[in-house]
Amino acid sequence: MDIVTANQLKTKGISVIESKLADKKEIIISVRGKEKYVVMAIEQYNYLRECELDAALNETRADYQNNKFITESVEDHIKRITK
Repeated sequence: MDIVTANQLKTKGISVIESKLADKKEIIISVRGKEKYVVMAIEQYNYLRECELDAALNETRADYQNNKFITESVEDHIKRITK
């Protein structure tokens, strides 16, 4: 994964990000030598969000198949989660 320094970003602007993302899925922005941020194209971000939602859906389906769920009223649910 490529690293772009904050100084490069200051001097070259968005063009440094665009050039690095031309052949990479994401890049890291470092500040004072420490990795601080990740930048990616919106298409990559949307792909990762979709993967995250698919994983949550699969987990929910598995919980349902394994009877790992609770059936209760709204009032009981509020009481349970606010304890």
